[in-house]
Amino acid sequence: MNQRKHEKIDYIEFPAADLAAAKTFFAAVFDWSFEEFGDNYMAFSNAGIDGGFYRSDLTARAADGSALVVFYSAELECTRANIERAGGRIVKEVFAFPGGRRFHFADPNGNEFAVWSDLDADGEAIGL
Repeated sequence: MNQRKHEKIDYIEFPAADLAAAKTFFAAVFDWSFEEFGDNYMAFSNAGIDGGFYRSDLTARAADGSALVVFYSAELECTRANIERAGGRIVKEVFAFPGGRRFHFADPNGNEFAVWSDLDADGEAIGL
C-alpha cells in the first residue's frame, strides 16, 4: 500500500563534501539510518522525513537563501551538547521566541539547521 501523500513534501536532499562525516554526525546525534548509493550519494531515514546527501562543495545556509530545517527537542540543552560532541558547531546561541526557544548549528559539512523546544530548561512548557 502506498503511504505517500499527494502533493506533500516527501523527500529532502542536502549537499555534503564529506558524506562519511555527514553519516557519522547524523547517526550519532539524531539516530538516522543510511543507505549508500555509490560514492556520490546516500539516503537517510528515521529522520521524520526521508532524504539524502549528495556530494557537493556547496552548503545550505539560511543566510544564503536556503530553507532552514528545524528539529524539535524535548531537551534542548542535551541536544545542543550532543551536536557539539559529535562535531557540530553552534552558529546561533539559544534564544527565546514566543512559544519556545531555539538555536542554530552547522553540521560538519557546514549546512545550517536549527533545533527548537516548547519547554524551558527545567522541562516546563513555555506559554504563548
